[in-house]
Amino acid sequence: MSPVKVVLADDHEIVRNGIKTLLESEGEIEVLGEASNGIEAIEKVLELKPEILILDIRMPLMNGIEATAKLREVSPDTKVLILSMHDDEEYIIKSAESGASGYLLKDTNKQEFIKAISTIKSGDKYFSGDISNILVNNYLNIKKGNISNKNSNSSDVTDYGITKREKQILNLIYNGVTNKDIAEQLGKSVRTIETHRFNIMKKLGVGNITELLRKVDMKPDILG
Repeated sequence: MSPVKVVLADDHEIVRNGIKTLLESEGEIEVLGEASNGIEAIEKVLELKPEILILDIRMPLMNGIEATAKLREVSPDTKVLILSMHDDEEYIIKSAESGASGYLLKDTNKQEFIKAISTIKSGDKYFSGDISNILVNNYLNIKKGNISNKNSNSSDVTDYGITKREKQILNLIYNGVTNKDIAEQLGKSVRTIETHRFNIMKKLGVGNITELLRKVDMKPDILG
């Protein structure tokens, strides 16, 4: 059986090298090329025509979700496997809606990684257990009409586009909890918390923590 042909897209070279070594050690997967951003990923797919594009979400120029949606237009036969450190509902649901065939967290083990690639190659989708639960719950909420008829108490997203997880982190920031302590409380990495913090500040249109706290003081409804 010929090896599964893939392209890797991640903005960290050391991460790409590690993934490539892991995958090619099996002898059943061939990494045709690598990309450091979403635009380059699309270009590599068009040039190399892989069966699967493995990509991160947070990348410069074009993020993974945008690249996934674009790929449906320019190379619909290439499947997408998202490999991310983010387990937020917003990222997972948007990835699925954009056409991703699978979603794995970067702390997944080698066996599950290989299984996901094999499953996607066969034409099925692969979402790990926790990720599947989020998608199922979202589907059930839609069926119940909670998404289209949500109110301020049950909404997943505030008027500022802040997700439940971001609101939770914002409350902790507002109460003076450090990134390290937030990471420990939520069982996440400090880098993940820093990413959330950056996204919150961007959505609220502030440039530093002082402006962030002032914004919350002026509009306490942000905290829910």
